Amino acid sequence: MRQIQHLALLFAFVIALGACNSPTTSTDKPQVVATTSIVADVTRYLCGSFADVTSLMGPGVDPHLYKASHSDIGLLSNADVIVYNGLHLEGKMSDVLHKLSSQKTVIALSDGLDKTEIRAINADADVYDPHFWFDVDLWSKGVQHLSSVLIERFPAHAAEIRVNTRRFQHEADSIQSQCKALVSALPRDKRILITSHDAFYYFGSSFEFTVKGLQGISTLSESGLKDVTDMVNYIIDNEVKAVFVENSVPQKALRSVIDGCSAKGHEVVIGGELFSDALGADRTPEGSYLGMIHYNVETIVNALK
Repeated sequence: MRQIQHLALLFAFVIALGACNSPTTSTDKPQVVATTSIVADVTRYLCGSFADVTSLMGPGVDPHLYKASHSDIGLLSNADVIVYNGLHLEGKMSDVLHKLSSQKTVIALSDGLDKTEIRAINADADVYDPHFWFDVDLWSKGVQHLSSVLIERFPAHAAEIRVNTRRFQHEADSIQSQCKALVSALPRDKRILITSHDAFYYFGSSFEFTVKGLQGISTLSESGLKDVTDMVNYIIDNEVKAVFVENSVPQKALRSVIDGCSAKGHEVVIGGELFSDALGADRTPEGSYLGMIHYNVETIVNALK
């Protein structure tokens, strides 16, 4: 009930700000607000220099648990365009974003996908796995949708957006090829990816890995003793040598798995930190979407060899 009340008050505040506030930025550029760091990165790529793109969530921030602050409300209110992932990745913000779409341009990258292309968790309840950026081909379709809506919203910048979109697609294809070459060096029986939560299904489908997450697709879910025990037994049965923590998820539960394996005489190590729901720090390879994909693949392959 408190969550519902919070959303209602938040939306009312957004409406009030939108009605009585005008943008107060010191630039004449269009203001674009993106939710996650991953969404913001690709939005900046497409917009280039003609717009200012602000990310609500910085590096390492878990979008499943994120709550909008008062400063976020001001940014959303004054934005010319809002861009988000969709498929309920943004959790408690989803209803607010949907309602804001009646006032301004609000773009969900997931709207560029057909429901048959994405993993259904409960199709009857319209619940799908939102982590589709881990399949570069699917993410590229979302980017194409973003490009189309941006061109419609900013026709004076259509040529720039089209050029940037083509460049992104070309670089995405190149990264995809490099990553598949890296994975091809890893025997299929070693392609078992154990992570903190179930964010890597699309990754596994794209790169032919068996993927096991200790938690569910949302970090709102918690793993129990049975989950830990089952994971320990799976790792031992399949002789998995490394598991992977995530930059936006606490490590405690996965470390319990490592301890459980050790207690049964099987040593398993942390193969590295993967970037799942958020990018790494700015100006690092993992601080961009394409760099993050390559970094994750290289980290996984090197640890499982």
